[in-house]
Amino acid sequence: MNEPTYISLIGPADASAEVLDLAGQAGEYIARAGAILVTGGGPGAMEAACRGAKHAGGTTLGLLPGTSRTAGNAFLDIVVPTGMGEMRNVLVVRTGDGVLAVGGGFGTLSEIALALKMGKPLVGIGSWSAQIDGLAAPVPCAGTVAEAMGMLMEALGPGTGYPNTHLG
Repeated sequence: MNEPTYISLIGPADASAEVLDLAGQAGEYIARAGAILVTGGGPGAMEAACRGAKHAGGTTLGLLPGTSRTAGNAFLDIVVPTGMGEMRNVLVVRTGDGVLAVGGGFGTLSEIALALKMGKPLVGIGSWSAQIDGLAAPVPCAGTVAEAMGMLMEALGPGTGYPNTHLG
């Protein structure tokens, strides 16, 4: 039996309409790829991605910062109240086989750094890029959700189930 692919979508709780749209599209793509969507379980980009995944028949997992299962968004199938606050960002990144960054606040930036440190396949869309002392953070950036998902699934390798079709 094949293990399912887990994709962590990271993005801001306080998101623009554009980021919410991108996150929703990404959630749909992740579900249609047969992957399980992992988020921090909150509002904004996380909720939009979960809504998109549920719309496409997918499974969603939320790793909440607090201790109450009821604090997650309404589109979560599995809710894990970590009680870890922002430290739960480590779990969000660690749980995914790959990471998709959509937009971003400082929490997203911390998750990008964690993904890079852990060597997780990572793709950003409308998200952070960084350079210090002439060294650039290796965050591949995509222009569309379809491109981002293609890049991420290619980085994850064969057997991830990514369909070579676009959302209609």
